[in-house]
Amino acid sequence: MPVGTFTESIVEEAALARTGAIGWAVLHGPEIGYGSPGAERLDPLYRDVVFGGRLRAALARLNPVLPAAAVDDALRKLARVTGPTLIDRNRSLHRMLVDGVTVEYRRPDGSIAGARARVIDYDDPEGNDWLAVNQFTVVDGNHERRPDIVLFVNGLPLAVIELKNPADEQATVHTAYRQLVTYRAQIPALFEPNAVLVASDGVTTRIGALGAGEEWFKPWRTIEGRDDAPAGMLELRVLLEGVFGHRRFLDLVRHFIVFEDAGNGLITKKVAGYHQFHAVNAAVEETIRATGAMSERQRRAAESPGRYETASQPGGTPGDRRVGVIWHTQGSGKSLTMAFYAGRIILEPAMANPTIVVLTDRNDLDDQLFGTFARCRDLLRQDPEQAADRADLRAKLARGSGGVVFTTIQKFLPEEKGDRHPVLSDRRNIVVIADEAHTAANTTSSTASPATSAMRCPRRRSSVSLARRSS
Repeated sequence: MPVGTFTESIVEEAALARTGAIGWAVLHGPEIGYGSPGAERLDPLYRDVVFGGRLRAALARLNPVLPAAAVDDALRKLARVTGPTLIDRNRSLHRMLVDGVTVEYRRPDGSIAGARARVIDYDDPEGNDWLAVNQFTVVDGNHERRPDIVLFVNGLPLAVIELKNPADEQATVHTAYRQLVTYRAQIPALFEPNAVLVASDGVTTRIGALGAGEEWFKPWRTIEGRDDAPAGMLELRVLLEGVFGHRRFLDLVRHFIVFEDAGNGLITKKVAGYHQFHAVNAAVEETIRATGAMSERQRRAAESPGRYETASQPGGTPGDRRVGVIWHTQGSGKSLTMAFYAGRIILEPAMANPTIVVLTDRNDLDDQLFGTFARCRDLLRQDPEQAADRADLRAKLARGSGGVVFTTIQKFLPEEKGDRHPVLSDRRNIVVIADEAHTAANTTSSTASPATSAMRCPRRRSSVSLARRSS
């Protein structure tokens, strides 16, 4: 079709068709509006942004042992989250999406019980309710807005897609982004549960997080993560299939969204780029292989080549304690990749509550990375720690499980020349992330081989090295 014949509605219809093809039910906003035969919205003033019936049904389905009162409590907390700013409310709702909603209910004997109500089934994506709605009218005070496409999971609006006409020189991806900013200011309730935002003019397509500047809205260049999409494939199609396939989208929501909290009231929401998403998932699979904590299915898969073109190499043997290296070009988000990896591996059941050791060769790098991880506490589910000296490092690594420990490689040196470094742990689930691994190895190979050997000495210890390559 010639570009001049495009209209915004054609782009919208094509996006809906593609969304439907990957498993989302598609409904048109007016068809489910208040008073229509298929009405699902209960507010005649269109202030509601959550499909309460779908959410209630999902909560009941995902939490069969909870009484109706507990389901009602979860529904109320999801629908009426509080917080001084939109980003605070978004952060609170994100925690509920990932960790569940804390509820209370009265037992038959009159005592009060507590539980966590699951909001999303991450183990079985098809156990959720997937819905795409176009022209979804939302009214807030004097403002009435109608985003092009809103994607709902279990009745909650987790994605907003704004589209523009590629044939209109004035309607670009920039104006789509500006429209999202306007929506955020005028109908903020729609964005309280939001996971990601998408802006597209049908040719150029970008994805970003709530509150992010336009420069942080980035393309998504791959669908399966094996290699970049073909050059002729539209960016909108690549992003829709690459991000909103059911399992990938839930993976993104659960593991690849972070709220960096500087502790001074400033919260910055960030979402992983496609390279971070796929590199981390490949690293997690290799970590499970390297520790030997594999199912038979994973063991067979480990015999095949790796998964992503930019660093795709055949996997090693199960239990070999070698995970691999992730190379980064400058400015590609190495520190966040490491944080996403740590958060992902901490939650991996096969790793049985691992200890993460983040290794650098300079104090300034140690402080810089520690600052990033400290701001990402929600992702890590714990506060990271810095080892003060050799004795403190050894004490921190003597724990039985858990922990995120930062140290410089020099703290692994023996106390005196000729001493042998002791084995610090024989656990299989200590994971070492070496920043600037190539320079650290060169720096220490001739002067600190005992330290290097000591790190590798304990049987079945795993290490993953994430190194940056200058561009």
